[in-house]
Amino acid sequence: MALEKGIAALVNDFIAAGRPSERHQSVEQRREGYIASTVLAGEKETRVTVKDMELEGLSFRVVSPLNAKDALPTVIYYHGGCFVSGGFATHDHQLRQLAFYSGCRVIAVQYRCAPEHTYPAAHDDAEKGADIIWQHADTLGVDRTRITLAGDSAGGHLALVTALRLKAAGQWQPARLILIYPMLDATAHFESYTRNGLDYIITRDTLLSGYEMYLPHTERQHPEASPLWRDDFNGLPPVHIITAEYDPLCDEGEALYQRLSEQGVESTCQRYLGVIHGFFQLGGVSLAAKNVMRDIAWRAGI
Repeated sequence: MALEKGIAALVNDFIAAGRPSERHQSVEQRREGYIASTVLAGEKETRVTVKDMELEGLSFRVVSPLNAKDALPTVIYYHGGCFVSGGFATHDHQLRQLAFYSGCRVIAVQYRCAPEHTYPAAHDDAEKGADIIWQHADTLGVDRTRITLAGDSAGGHLALVTALRLKAAGQWQPARLILIYPMLDATAHFESYTRNGLDYIITRDTLLSGYEMYLPHTERQHPEASPLWRDDFNGLPPVHIITAEYDPLCDEGEALYQRLSEQGVESTCQRYLGVIHGFFQLGGVSLAAKNVMRDIAWRAGI
């Protein structure tokens, strides 16, 4: 399918500019560019309440529907950014929209990023953040029986590995996982890295340079660097995976669906056509972004 009109305009501008590579940008430029891209997210949802807090050394953003009082189904959300950038500012629109449309409490975890912090810093913060929310569920207004772990790109990776860590430790498990075009294979094994690797803004270079900064001393085949290839998925809660047609990560997201199914995990996967990696944050120019937000909200609120 052809690219959506609004996304096609962005891609054409990117190609006309010479396909600038984030590999050749400073970390500060990458982070500033990500912040600047939020103008494409659409109107800011104001029918929610937002509270930032710190618990046990980690920062959280709690976004709740208006007048929410009792314990609510909750989404623990991990932001994308290739392990290098991202945070509350880059995902503010999505966190607000998700809380409003789902009726859930949405709690984002700020994890440490590369290159200042390398593996396993982000993974450890993701797991610790989920545990803190579980432990403080009563005061945070979280229904422990209806917790969804969700995230986009690097955040989808962290949601999956967090669930695997919790399972291995025999601790609590979320009710479900929602993985939005997750980064799963640091070896760049699949053909979509070639097919979609150059022209679609979030390029092969963008993704692989993120891995390089976060995993400088870690083998790419490590089970927490490339969780796609693990054989211990059995016992995970239901997983929904979202992929994008023109994403370098498209093939590995769909391969995860196959591997989960083979290992006995209830799973679903939907490929959105005409869109690129990052489209979840392009609600101002993408109909698919608006549709996927409502679908994720529905799944989280079940």
